[in-house]
Amino acid sequence: MKKMVKKNTTYPIWIAMLLFLAATACERSVDGLSQPDFPANPDVFINSFSAGMEYYPYEGSRAEAFSVDTETTFGNRGASMRFDVPNVGDPQGAFAGAIFRDDNGGRNMSSYNALTFYAKANQASTLANIGFGQDFFGDEFEVSLSELRLTTNWRKYTIPIPDPSLLTQHKGLLWYAAGPENGDGFSFWMDEVKYERLDDIAQSRPAILNGANISQTSLVGSSLQIVGLQYTANLPDGQDVTIGTAPAYFEFSSSNTNVATVSADGSVSVVGEGTAVITATLAGQDAAGSLTIDSSGEFILPPEPTIDPANVISIFSDAEGYEDIPVDFYNGFYAPFQTTTSNDFEREGQRFLGYENFNFVGIEFNQNVPTVDGSEMTHLTFDLFFPDEVPAGSAIRARIINDVGGAEQSASATITSDDGLVSGEWIQLVVDIRDMEDRSQLGQIILDSDEGPALAGATFYATNIYFFRDE
Repeated sequence: MKKMVKKNTTYPIWIAMLLFLAATACERSVDGLSQPDFPANPDVFINSFSAGMEYYPYEGSRAEAFSVDTETTFGNRGASMRFDVPNVGDPQGAFAGAIFRDDNGGRNMSSYNALTFYAKANQASTLANIGFGQDFFGDEFEVSLSELRLTTNWRKYTIPIPDPSLLTQHKGLLWYAAGPENGDGFSFWMDEVKYERLDDIAQSRPAILNGANISQTSLVGSSLQIVGLQYTANLPDGQDVTIGTAPAYFEFSSSNTNVATVSADGSVSVVGEGTAVITATLAGQDAAGSLTIDSSGEFILPPEPTIDPANVISIFSDAEGYEDIPVDFYNGFYAPFQTTTSNDFEREGQRFLGYENFNFVGIEFNQNVPTVDGSEMTHLTFDLFFPDEVPAGSAIRARIINDVGGAEQSASATITSDDGLVSGEWIQLVVDIRDMEDRSQLGQIILDSDEGPALAGATFYATNIYFFRDE
C-alpha cells in the first residue's frame, strides 16, 4: 500500500529559527553518553489527541474518513474517534486508512505490553487491518491484526506487543485500513485508545513461516525471504489472538553460515553447497517453524536470448539490446486469494524474479502505464527454473490477456511434468498469440498451475519475459 505524508501544521519562521538554534546549542561531540529518555505517555486518544500525535492518511484513501465525534462516545463522556469507510466508487477515496504518529520524537513504551481500545460500528463489520508500528520511517516494529470483527456495542479489544523492550522510541502509535463490505461503506468508532500493562496476557507463541517446518532446494547465489511472521498470545478474556509482526521483533540464525546466511530482516542468502536450517527467536523464546535449505551447487544462468531486439517487446530481461517497457508490478498480490510472494535477486549482474509459495501470480502493465500494442508480435516467452523436485502431475500455465473496452481476449500455453516441466534446469514456456483477434491492448500476464494442486507452495525463478515477432 502506498503511503502519503500529509501534515497541515505550519510554524512561523522565527519559531523554526529558535528551535534550530536551541538544537545546535545542545549538540555534544562526546561519545559514550546515553540517549535521552522519551516520555512514557501511554495515551493515544482519551477524549482528544494526546500531545504530539498527528494524522496521516494513506494515498488513495478517503482523506476525511477520520473525525472527532462528541455524540457517540464510550461511557457517554468526552469524545471518540469516528471513521467513515466509503462506498465502492466514492470519488473521494476507495478505502479508509491512515496512521497516527507521535511527531514529538517518539515515546518509550517498553513498560507496556498491549495496545487497547474500545470500538463499535453502526453495523456488524470487519476491519481489514489495524495495529501499530507504521510510522512512514521504515515501519520497523509494525504489528498487524487482520479481520477485526466489530459489533454495534462497545467492546474492548487488545493487541499484544511481541517484545515491549524494543519500543523505546515508538512513533507509530496506531494505524488502520478498512474497505467497504459488499460494496457498502460503514462507520465505526474507537475510544479510550491507549497502551497498557496487562498482567494476564499469557502463553506467548512466536512463529515463522506460519509455524511450519519447510524444506527448500536452492542454488548458490539465490535468495529467499522468511515470511509468515506471527505472534500468538492468550488475552485476558481467555481468547487467543494472532498478529502479524515485522522481522525486527525476531532474531534469525542459520545452523551453517557456510551454506546460508540470514539478515536481520529475514532475508536468506545461499552462499555455499550443503544444508542449513534457518530458525528464529523472539525475546529469547524459540519461534515455531523452520526453513531447511538444501543447496545443490552453483546457480545456473539461463541461455542468452537470440531474438533480434528489433523484433522484441521486453517485459523483464537483461539480454543485450532488450529494453524493458514500464511495468506496474511483477507480482500483483490479490488478497486474500493469492499466496505467491516475491523475493527477487541478482546473480552475476543479471536480475531474476523469485516467486515463492506459488498458487498464481499476475504481471500487470495496464494500470498506471499504457497497455502494450502487440499487434506485430507473434509469441510471448518465459525462462523458468524450478529448484525443487517437480511432483508428478504438475503443470504451469502462462496466460496473456488483451482487454479492449471490457471485451477480454486471451491466449495461453501450458507445460506439464510429462512434457518438459523439470527441476534443476531452465525451461522455456512459449505462448502463441497469433490466434488472438486483437492484441493491441495487452495488459496482464497470469502464471498459474492450470487448476492443478501439484505445484502449490512451489518456488521458481523467472527471467527473459518478452513478446517477439517470429519472422
